[in-house]
Amino acid sequence: MPIPINDVKPGVTVEINKELFRCVEYHHQRSAQQTSIRVKFKNLRTGAIIIKTFNAGEKVETAHIEYKQMQFLYADQNGFFFMDQNTYEQISLPKDKIGEAAQYLKEGFMVTISFYGDEALDVNLPAAVELKVVDTSPGFKGDTVSGGKPATMETGVVVQVPFFVNVGDMLKIDTREGKYLGRA
Repeated sequence: MPIPINDVKPGVTVEINKELFRCVEYHHQRSAQQTSIRVKFKNLRTGAIIIKTFNAGEKVETAHIEYKQMQFLYADQNGFFFMDQNTYEQISLPKDKIGEAAQYLKEGFMVTISFYGDEALDVNLPAAVELKVVDTSPGFKGDTVSGGKPATMETGVVVQVPFFVNVGDMLKIDTREGKYLGRA
């Protein structure tokens, strides 16, 4: 269904020349002769960022994106496997579709996967996950000058943590910035 370019705001997904784009930024520009809209889009299939300029009266086609809650099952050399909890249907996604999310995935985690028809586009993690520390150096009492130490979590991601954190501790990790939030 076509919508006016004026209705495209950050987060809106559109289809242009059979490619799917999500609006990242929207700027309304006025000049003496005409009004134009400059939009920064992210290609949902390739991840590429493009900037397009439209005249005020133009229309674009909206893309219907469906979001499904799915459980991460396991990963192997063929990809990452997820299951729909309602239908028990399983899908496999290649590592390039998972991207940075791969370093936070643990068996049993619930994630949101966006679909365009039957095509899985990307994986959205919760804002924070709970992970167990599997390796870190012991902290020294009174050492607060250096600000922290690296800790390897059970998924393999390395996070800067306070000195009091030990192997076996469960921590909350911010998946957007990869930062320590606190103990779980």
